[in-house]
Amino acid sequence: MQKIIIIGATSGIGRELARIYAAEGHLVGVTGRRRELLDSLRQEFPDHILTECFDATASDTPQYLTTLTNKLGGLDMLIYNAGWGDLTEELDWTVDKATVDINVNGFLAAIHFGWRHFVSQGHGHLVTISSIAANRGNRHSPAYSAGKAFQSTYFEGLHIKARKLGIPLYVSDIQPGFVATKMAKGPQFWVAPVDKAARQIVAAVRRKKWRAYITRRWWLVAKLARWMPDFIYHRIG
Repeated sequence: MQKIIIIGATSGIGRELARIYAAEGHLVGVTGRRRELLDSLRQEFPDHILTECFDATASDTPQYLTTLTNKLGGLDMLIYNAGWGDLTEELDWTVDKATVDINVNGFLAAIHFGWRHFVSQGHGHLVTISSIAANRGNRHSPAYSAGKAFQSTYFEGLHIKARKLGIPLYVSDIQPGFVATKMAKGPQFWVAPVDKAARQIVAAVRRKKWRAYITRRWWLVAKLARWMPDFIYHRIG
């Protein structure tokens, strides 16, 4: 039985991941801003779900995570699923700031907590639910793409750092394409049901993959985006 924290589990991918892990018999600590949704998830799995209600952008995130880790009696895996972004055809400071607050600042606070905890105990697994948008800039939501790029690049660095430590500390950057959640906005294709995306995430994490695309065929989009010459991408991006 693993002890897992999922940051951002009130809906969508995070909630479905919590259901899968709880159904497998793991002890799962879930967080989010909406207490009623956390409570309803705990009611589904009263023996396997524990909750801690807080905003991932709060300055006292490490204290909340410490409390939740103590409730679980330890920690084996930390999944950062909290995230937000919106379409901004005209550059909007309010949108950009909120996007960076959760996708960069909130992310860093949680990952630093997990990294220190896992290095201290000599094992663990850090997971971030990034995005296929991390691969190139996007005029529709530049702050979202930049924030997810920060997560993915940061996790590549942590992956290398973890390997140098020589301990079983794993790092996984998960890059979903379009998933049928409220976060999916704008023109869409290859939209995956939430349950299918969550199952593939669990499988990739179980294999200790340092980077995975969800669903798997989105690796092609990632490769094409990175290989596409600027003079073409900047016309269609």
